[in-house]
Amino acid sequence: MKIKYSVAVPAILLGMLVSTSKAQESKPSAKALTVSEAVLASWNDIGRKVIAMAEDFPEDKYEMKPTPVQRSFAEQLLHVAGGNDYFTDAAQGKKPRDDESREHYKTKAQIVEYLKKSFAEGATLIKEKGDTGMMAPAVEAIGGRTVPAFDLAYGLIEHSGEHYGQLVVYYRIAGLVPPESRPKKQ
Repeated sequence: MKIKYSVAVPAILLGMLVSTSKAQESKPSAKALTVSEAVLASWNDIGRKVIAMAEDFPEDKYEMKPTPVQRSFAEQLLHVAGGNDYFTDAAQGKKPRDDESREHYKTKAQIVEYLKKSFAEGATLIKEKGDTGMMAPAVEAIGGRTVPAFDLAYGLIEHSGEHYGQLVVYYRIAGLVPPESRPKKQ
């Protein structure tokens, strides 16, 4: 059967266009995230992952180090929490705290509590600042630059992600599977 180009091609294209249009109408439109919503989503996502590791990793392995010169598992978590504190302090115009020392947090429970608190405080601050506050260039970052709060927040989100990757190595060396790598229950 031979179809004439002049009739067939426009009819097929019109059918595809109508089909695509109807498919788009039936899908709910996704609302674009605002700046503060996007920062908050990323902040909470990495927080969830790191906190899950802190809660899951055996306390008797909290002092484990892949090599003698590296931080222990506990020190890695405290460092992440300290970075989060840096964000919340700097974004509020405060002098950054320096209390991530292992001397202040001796047990797994204390470390987990501090880590949770640091992520919760950051999330609260991001919500409070909203888009306007997160976009305002009023935060002094490391190195003395003045940047918007969202820029500093993303830097600390990346920082937490880098340490998350390091903590995966601790899991693997200990013969364990990180929570995010385990099969999901259906």
